[in-house]
Amino acid sequence: MRTGNRFRSARLAAAAAVALCAALVPAVVAPAPARAADTVRGLQWYLDSLKIPQAQKLTQGKGVVVAVIDGGVDASHPDLRGQVLAGHGVNAAAAPDGRRDDDREKGHGTSMAGIIAGRGGDQMRQLGIAPAAKILPVSMGARFNSDDVTRAVRWAADAGADVINLSVSIGDGAPPPDLADAITYALSKDAVLVASAGNVEQGDQRVTSPANIPGVIAVSGLDKRGNFFAGSVRGPETVIAAPMESIIGPAPKAVSSNGYTVGSGTSSSAAIISGVVALVRAKYPQLDAANVINRLIKTARDAGPAGRDQQFGFGAVDPVAALTRSVPAVTANPLLEGATEPTRPGGAARPADDDGPAVEFGVSNKAGAIVQVVLCVAVPIVALIVLLVVLRRRKRRTPAVPGPSAGAPGPPPPGWPAGPAGWQSPPGHVAPPQPVPGYGPPPAQHGHPPPGYPPPAGQPAPGYPPAAPPPGGPGWPGAGQAPPQSGPQQ
Repeated sequence: MRTGNRFRSARLAAAAAVALCAALVPAVVAPAPARAADTVRGLQWYLDSLKIPQAQKLTQGKGVVVAVIDGGVDASHPDLRGQVLAGHGVNAAAAPDGRRDDDREKGHGTSMAGIIAGRGGDQMRQLGIAPAAKILPVSMGARFNSDDVTRAVRWAADAGADVINLSVSIGDGAPPPDLADAITYALSKDAVLVASAGNVEQGDQRVTSPANIPGVIAVSGLDKRGNFFAGSVRGPETVIAAPMESIIGPAPKAVSSNGYTVGSGTSSSAAIISGVVALVRAKYPQLDAANVINRLIKTARDAGPAGRDQQFGFGAVDPVAALTRSVPAVTANPLLEGATEPTRPGGAARPADDDGPAVEFGVSNKAGAIVQVVLCVAVPIVALIVLLVVLRRRKRRTPAVPGPSAGAPGPPPPGWPAGPAGWQSPPGHVAPPQPVPGYGPPPAQHGHPPPGYPPPAGQPAPGYPPAAPPPGGPGWPGAGQAPPQSGPQQ
């Protein structure tokens, strides 16, 4: 059996003068493992990274059945008691009801079931993504081939599974026609199929089958920091990414004396996505499979290159967004050829669609973060430059000389003092730049105006002030007239 069992954070800061940048450019990284790392809950770092406790306040997957196609599930494990329905064995070597894990090396099926629907209960128990969902085990025994997978998919679809988890691989070549037909059949039964993309360390170079079959949610892997995990394969078939590094899962006693194993692989990524799909199906029971898939990819956090890419697909899964945002309906599976492509590449939601938490930007999206920082710094600088240009232009304008024309002020009272030669505006007449709302304080003042403005004391600007008229003649400064002022335009 080929399984996924084996298998940067960056802090963003803007200039101190632009305080808003801290809010505009948040750094989102997966939290480090809990301090109590020696507990099962402490090793489930991905629960906090994906905000699963918050998601489980909305739904826990009640009423949803997840078929786990694997080597069987140990229904006696404490974390799975009461969670495992009577399933099916597709060949003579498998348990007839699927409730026995025949993988003596890894206990793979049991681990996948626990990641999806572990009961939890305390710090030493596995808490699944959807702990109220039920597991339907479809066992293929310790060894299997493509025919076994084909039969298992058909049986799970006929049994009415809402979600079919395929944390298995039969190679990275073209899928067998019979298996592709089985996938199409399951889709017609309104099942959501989730499959692991494959692992580089196991020799996979491309997305493996059945994940590479159209209509299936092919899942790649993330590390603890939310970056693409080097052990995951990549390819154009990738749909979404989820954590795969050091994922703990329950295991039969025959495999692990303490009842748990920890591994890194896209098998775990697929199980996490299956759990998230179970949450969505429980929260929105009226949605068909096509709209459940559409909701998942429309709300994914875009990562890597903008839009869909070969590492993250449409982005990193965001369970809370998938449960809370308003997503337009579709009439066909968006993963099938000819179906309408997602209206917003990478699943980025429009502001009007966001009924839940704000979109968070992953640090892996370096280009977007850099653009935001540049904009944060550039906006107040440009505003200041425009202000200085306006001030300078207004200063250069030659004011009209008062004369005897209509509306001109009359002669001043006798004895009105003449202005000194080279008169200037009072010190400080240029209004200092004001803070732009929301963009922090203006740049520090240096105690002197820009070069040439206003002219130094005793050196009047060309053409100003005008030649002094004879005392008492027209144009002599009148009583109550304030000297010309200059400042920013309103």
